[in-house]
Amino acid sequence: MTTPAGAEGGATTARADLVSGLDVVRGRLAATTLPLAGAGVELARARRRALLDQLDDYLLPRLRTVGAPLLVVVGGSTGAGKSTLVNSLLGASLTRPGVLRPTTRSPVLVHHPADAPWFAGDRILPTLRREDGAAVSDTARTAADRQETTTVRALRLSPFPGIPAGLALLDAPDIDSLETANRDLAAQLLAAADLWLFVTTAARYADAVPWDLLGRAAERRAQIALVLDRVEEGDEEVVVDLSRLMAAHGLAGAPLFVVAEAPQDENGLLPAAAVADVAAWLSDLGGDARARGEIALATRDGVVAAVVAGVRETADAAEAQAAAAARLVRAVEVSEAEARAALTEATSDGAMLRGEVLARWQDLVGTSDVMRSVERGVSRVRDAVGALVRGRRVAPETVEVAIAQGLAAVTLDAVETARERTRALWLAEPAGAELVRGDGTTAALGTATTELRASIAAQIRGWQDDVLALVREQGQDRRGLARALSFGVNGLGVAVMVVVFAGTGGLSGAEIGIAGGTAVLAQKVLEAAFGDDAVRRLSREAATLLDERLGRVVAAESALALTRVAALGVAPQDGAALRAAADAVERAAASERADRQVPGEDTDPHQVSAAPPRLRGAELAGRVTGSGEQVHLSPYLRAAGADGAGQAGAGEPAGATGAEGDGGERRSFWRRVLRRGGTS
Repeated sequence: MTTPAGAEGGATTARADLVSGLDVVRGRLAATTLPLAGAGVELARARRRALLDQLDDYLLPRLRTVGAPLLVVVGGSTGAGKSTLVNSLLGASLTRPGVLRPTTRSPVLVHHPADAPWFAGDRILPTLRREDGAAVSDTARTAADRQETTTVRALRLSPFPGIPAGLALLDAPDIDSLETANRDLAAQLLAAADLWLFVTTAARYADAVPWDLLGRAAERRAQIALVLDRVEEGDEEVVVDLSRLMAAHGLAGAPLFVVAEAPQDENGLLPAAAVADVAAWLSDLGGDARARGEIALATRDGVVAAVVAGVRETADAAEAQAAAAARLVRAVEVSEAEARAALTEATSDGAMLRGEVLARWQDLVGTSDVMRSVERGVSRVRDAVGALVRGRRVAPETVEVAIAQGLAAVTLDAVETARERTRALWLAEPAGAELVRGDGTTAALGTATTELRASIAAQIRGWQDDVLALVREQGQDRRGLARALSFGVNGLGVAVMVVVFAGTGGLSGAEIGIAGGTAVLAQKVLEAAFGDDAVRRLSREAATLLDERLGRVVAAESALALTRVAALGVAPQDGAALRAAADAVERAAASERADRQVPGEDTDPHQVSAAPPRLRGAELAGRVTGSGEQVHLSPYLRAAGADGAGQAGAGEPAGATGAEGDGGERRSFWRRVLRRGGTS
């Protein structure tokens, strides 16, 4: 069948659009790391990692190389006989069975020599380095087996002329290995398969781990065939129960092969008759390009649909992360706002005009003398204060020091209160609790360190310098300068600071009268020097500068926590971007399905080619036929007598001698019990 040029071009364009859409999805997934703790986040992270692996290991390579060989991954539980089955199909010991073997650390991929270019590079499984299986000696393999703790992962390539071109077998590690790394590798390899050949045994077929994996594979419509290995005489009911489990897990239509327990030869191979049906089925598949293409497409379609669904689930997780990050940021912002409000109140309600500050101010101005002068008028206030300052009974710097110490204590208390409030709010969130406790400290929220105290002191010194600069600026005209010099710049600066702190909030009893009088005195001094309007402007500007300076300290502490959240890279738009990318892939996939060409469908049916090689035992296959699902029974099992010792003649299909005798009775028994058949 020949495909029109236009249709082929449309299929190519549609596939390119699908690849482009999946590339965007991959980029979005890579950027969405889900770093915050929360309900279900571990599962979401694992799903995201699995999606990335499947895109890299299977989906994108398969879409970019439509004609690549069909990759059949042989997987299963510990002791299921996967390696023995592969070797028996090939008729050569290319992969070694056992608990520790090359397969455990370097899975074995057997392919026809002509297909070597498909696997030599990183087209599939790019994270696994390539290793030449033919170059690994038995001694080297044994030494490698002993390295149980190695983390090196490689794909051991074994070219083999006895396998059909277009078909490759990959012997994977055990899905229930005691080592997490081996289980993860097995899952990664199975996710990269075009077709699973899943091997279990009559003793292990009901284990939970395989069925969990198989059930999830069925949900994404992966193409699967099962091999029930090591079935002994009298275990026929196991096949019935296995069929029931397959139906319950969405695998009712999957091929099922039964391999009887049989003695191995000196090379560790099962009799050819025992694996005949598996060999024939795979050989037929290897020789049929269209069948291989249909399997690859079916698996690929299922994976695309699963990726779209998985990306949307990841989008949900990303949006939950963004909401959690927003709550953490909001907690910091609320704590910062409350700290700023507390500082504004503490520096403007009169509370600063108590204790050491009040005592030093009284020492500076001589409260009783100056207060009597207030009653006699502004000029006498100026003269009294000027005489006191000029006399330097107490330096203004002592008041500045007291003010600085008081401000430092107030600011430190506000910062620590904000930090504890943020800590409490974060601990109420799983995401915040992990940040607080992640390294066993509260480093994410800052600590009351020497650096913090130094920062507070620097900002307070800066503010006091700002106030003195304002006083100097106000005294620039001749008249103002003369008055300022009569009081002293530092004395006037202290007076400005006292006016900023004016008020009686937080004070009680005699303190109100003392502090109130102190503030009035400071204002009278400033008015005498600069006038009413200038004093009001000076006090407003000084208060604004104080808020800014102390606000920088609070903001710097908040920035430690905010930076910790921002560094995680949680963006509010991540969820929407993932969802949009998934929608685009879904549309591209629908278009690609409408325009697609099945690989191999344009092959000329009249073209004569050399017969492809067939796997060992394929010529011995004798399938049970009838109506129903695909169940392939081992001819070795069918040929066995009542004592299990019967064997097929050399070169003759086992059980092909007719319906008479024990073999015929067993075939009849299987038909009655299973009431199903297979395909040719």
